[in-house]
Amino acid sequence: MHRFQSRSTIVRFKFASLLLCLKWLLAPVAAGLLVYSIIKHDMDLTWVAIGLGGATIFTLIMQWILASRTRCPLCLTPVLATKGCSKHRHAKTVLGSYRLRVSLAVLFKGSFRCPYCNEPSIMEVRDRRGGGGHQLHARVRSR
Repeated sequence: MHRFQSRSTIVRFKFASLLLCLKWLLAPVAAGLLVYSIIKHDMDLTWVAIGLGGATIFTLIMQWILASRTRCPLCLTPVLATKGCSKHRHAKTVLGSYRLRVSLAVLFKGSFRCPYCNEPSIMEVRDRRGGGGHQLHARVRSR
């Protein structure tokens, strides 16, 4: 499994994933509430629906900004951003969305499989010592 270089990248992934899931929830709720309020002629409920629509747009913009910096540690493709790139032939979807699958996996499993390279990544920081350099440092100290 591949790991990330910094803790801030993991936080960015989780926040962008949360915003993407929130967008998938807020949009249908706002639209349904708006239709219901218009049918019932309830102006107060209409204002709530418009407020939810505004919150959906704000969430969409924030997610769009953050998603461009959520890159797979192997192929460096932004996995939570809308890209026109070809997906791996074994990539799977949730409700027809590759991004939603990645987002749900990040939030609930703590790992995800990139839809572009199909390699698994875990939400952990990579060990910076990395074997070879650590041994060299130990050899230099012993002299």
